[in-house]
Amino acid sequence: MIAPVSLGTWPTPLEAAPRLAARLGLAELWFKRDDLGGLGGGGNKVRKLRYTCAEAVAAGATTLITSGAPQSNHARLTAAAAARLGFGCVLVLAGSPPPDRRGNLLLDELAGADVVWAADAPLAEVVAVEAKRRSAYAIPFGGTSPASVQGYVDCARELRDQVPDIEATEVVVALGSGGTMAGLVRELGAERVVGVDVGALPDPRSTVAGLLPGAVEPAALRIDGSQVGAGYATLTDGVREALTTTAREEGIFLDPTYTGRAMAALLAGSFPRGASVVFLHTGGLPGLFGHPGLFGGGKSRQDH
Repeated sequence: MIAPVSLGTWPTPLEAAPRLAARLGLAELWFKRDDLGGLGGGGNKVRKLRYTCAEAVAAGATTLITSGAPQSNHARLTAAAAARLGFGCVLVLAGSPPPDRRGNLLLDELAGADVVWAADAPLAEVVAVEAKRRSAYAIPFGGTSPASVQGYVDCARELRDQVPDIEATEVVVALGSGGTMAGLVRELGAERVVGVDVGALPDPRSTVAGLLPGAVEPAALRIDGSQVGAGYATLTDGVREALTTTAREEGIFLDPTYTGRAMAALLAGSFPRGASVVFLHTGGLPGLFGHPGLFGGGKSRQDH
């Protein structure tokens, strides 16, 4: 395996959340703060990019290209990694340009990325055309590849050092493109890790197991599908409550697509009372600013 490039700050903190634990009826709740990874606003993609960018360097690439939704955290962090390492960066985003740039889109531009809008074309097709035209190194959707899984093996090893009794603890993570959950499962075992499906994959079990060839059967994976709702681009009913509750109990901000869904599963009672849980905070705060209507645009109050 190629040695990873230097991105981010490790280990990320592990913080106790006693007020939220009491509200959920848990013995202990800890936040593994991968939103504080240091690069480009932080998030779980930084660990993955350490390995995919190392492959790009080894291949002699000068430009990175990847794809995602308009508010993609992976796209934003790819742009930041490219800037840190001296690469050019092309981001192929779904749909058409919005009337204004906010959230991750603003940060993409700030980092110097060249944004290509795919309109109605499949993202993979546009990436293939642009990668060939620009001689760019393609990083998969969500940054997930067999190499990038190692980033969350690294994270799981940090948890072994940080959590007094990791073998008696549940680790909860949002399940998007699958690489984050796969790395945790490889190191901690399928019985310790719960992935909350956000609706990004048609078959998350097969995808996660496929990233761990021969290591785990799809049926052994613990996947909570209760928060998919109408799909990846929509909000489940519990997300607003999860965002508000976490912010007001612990002063920690979640995002509406990934960590908001994972916390909504906790609030819905996914774990028995008295359990000990580590919640992997995968970042995504800039994406929250890309959804200004999330809470209905309530009026602020001027106190006198």
